[in-house]
Amino acid sequence: MGVGALSVWEQSSTARVMAPARPRKLAKVPFVELADGRLQGVVSSGSDIGRVYVSSVAARTYAFSCSTNNNRPCGGAHGMFCKHIQALVGEAVLQYGAERVARYLALEPPDGVPDAQSLTAAMTATRPEKADSSAAAQVFNRFLRHLAYLELTPVTSPLPEMQWFPPTRAVA
Repeated sequence: MGVGALSVWEQSSTARVMAPARPRKLAKVPFVELADGRLQGVVSSGSDIGRVYVSSVAARTYAFSCSTNNNRPCGGAHGMFCKHIQALVGEAVLQYGAERVARYLALEPPDGVPDAQSLTAAMTATRPEKADSSAAAQVFNRFLRHLAYLELTPVTSPLPEMQWFPPTRAVA
């Protein structure tokens, strides 16, 4: 490849994505991310197909929040992590690996090989407080935006809303 030649991925409107640590099923936790100083994501309801929960755990303090997509508080998040947050931690470990999740959350997991259960136990041992759910709308909005991208036809031309990315090098 010459100096001026661009690789195939540099010519497309897509970017490289880090492969998940292990494959995961998207039905239970369709969206998980480490962003804004939190582990956050969207977790499907086990009882109502039309309901999802927006859950998050803050780095360092492990303050947690869980509410439905229409801002109703989760009934299981009373002084401890609910099943939605536990599922979120589990899927984050599958997506990013336990070590990366622990580093991001500034968590010292117990000795041995960390897993979702040991990370959750280490966080709950600090007696985290319930946080406000003010970020839930932003997280849910990002989830909806990701869903919209899935409906697009794959193309190699640039997407207008992605034009803010700086070019990697000038094209002659």
